[in-house]
Amino acid sequence: MLDEGHGRDRGAGNARFRRAATALAAAALLVSGCEGLGADGPSAGSGSAAPDGRAVSPLENPDGTKPGLAPVTTDADRAEARELIGKLPTKGRGPRTGYDRDEFGYAWMDTADGVPLARNGCDTRNDLIRRDGRDLRFRSGSDCVVVAMTLDDPYTGTTIEWRKQEASEVQIDHVVPLSYSWQMGSSRWPESRREQLANDVLNLIPVDGRTNSAKGDAGPASWLPPDRRIRCAYAVRFAQVALKYEMPVTEPDKRVMLRQCGG
Repeated sequence: MLDEGHGRDRGAGNARFRRAATALAAAALLVSGCEGLGADGPSAGSGSAAPDGRAVSPLENPDGTKPGLAPVTTDADRAEARELIGKLPTKGRGPRTGYDRDEFGYAWMDTADGVPLARNGCDTRNDLIRRDGRDLRFRSGSDCVVVAMTLDDPYTGTTIEWRKQEASEVQIDHVVPLSYSWQMGSSRWPESRREQLANDVLNLIPVDGRTNSAKGDAGPASWLPPDRRIRCAYAVRFAQVALKYEMPVTEPDKRVMLRQCGG
């Protein structure tokens, strides 16, 4: 699901160069085999970001209303992460037949009931940018529409100087992809529940656009964030969403998720 971005100066150009290198590395890994990337592929982001300390561990952010996705690092937290992931039921991935994005409501609707930040007068996309971005600049006369920001991308470990003029530099990732959810049972849900999943801030993270595009509708066995440091946190967030919506994951996905947290 896409969002918007643009870099204006030399610093932004360097950021774009880093992101291009990250994307090329991710693409090469995808060619070499998805399973290898998900479980043991090399890290693309090596720590070039300069996080401002706002990112919060998913274990301390169970409703997704706090910014970012901080690494899960301590032995105690990783044990808690494995316990959470261990609760996930498993089943085989069903067919994609009948899937359409429209089955989850129109994109970034502010009227999905039962999720944080709904009906606040600002669409979901801008809610997420305001949650995770810093140094925000708004459209003249608006306290909702962000036209520029700095984003510390958790997936690549890079910093993105985002401008609205170039939409695809930052995209909003559905951690549990909507197509994945369709194949794991949401095809049988009422539309209102699918709308919740599509607009629930727990399931949404602004990230580097090329990296998100490379992910597609993959589960953790086929795709994990290029930056190894964030992989356990990503697995936790994937599990949090699946458990909230009583959604199974595949057995290979669960194995890979546990492995990221030392299981």
